[in-house]
Amino acid sequence: MTALSDQALDQLFRSARSLHTFTDRPVDDATLHALYDLLKWGPTAFNAQPGRYLFLRSAAAKARLEPALSEGNRAKTLKAPVTVIVAQDSEFYRHLPRVFPPADVQGIFSGNRLATESTAFRNASLQGAYLLIAARALGLTAGPMSGFDAARVDREFFPDGRYRSNFLINLGYAADVTPAPRLPRFEFADVATIL
Repeated sequence: MTALSDQALDQLFRSARSLHTFTDRPVDDATLHALYDLLKWGPTAFNAQPGRYLFLRSAAAKARLEPALSEGNRAKTLKAPVTVIVAQDSEFYRHLPRVFPPADVQGIFSGNRLATESTAFRNASLQGAYLLIAARALGLTAGPMSGFDAARVDREFFPDGRYRSNFLINLGYAADVTPAPRLPRFEFADVATIL
C-alpha cells in the first residue's frame, strides 16, 4: 500500500469540515449504496458490524424526526438532503456465526449485557466514523450531531427496542459558503505518548 495523495488527505481530513449548509442537489440511492459499500470494510471487533443506518430523505421521515431534535439542530436537519440515524443492534451477536465463522464467539455476548452493550456502542460508533470518511471520499459533506432526544428517536423509529440510536449525520453536497475559521486541534505532544 502507498500513502494517499495530499489532495486525498485534504479531502478526507485536513480541509474537510462538518458543514450543515447544503445545495439542493439530492443524494440518490446509488450514492447511499456506494457509501455503505465503503464503510462496511472498516474493522469491528470479531467483524461484528453492529452498526445500523436509517437514511431519512423524505419530508415524512424528517417530520417524524423533528420532535426529537434540539432547537439548534432542527432547521439544518430539516433542510439537509439526507439525515442518517446511526444506531447499534443490541443483538448483533446473533449474526456472529455468519460474519465471524473462524471461531464460535457468540457465547461471549449471549447473556452478557455489559459485554454486549459496550461492544455494540463502541463498534457502531467506529462504523459511524467510517461513514463520515466514506461520505467525504464520495464528495459529500457530513455534519454529525448529538443534539437530539435518543429515547424519543428510538420509540419512533425502533419501537421493538433492538436497535438504539447513537448519533445523527446530515449528508449532502456542500453549498458554496465560507465556513467559520477552523477550531484549534491539539498537537501530538498534548495528547499522545510513545513508549
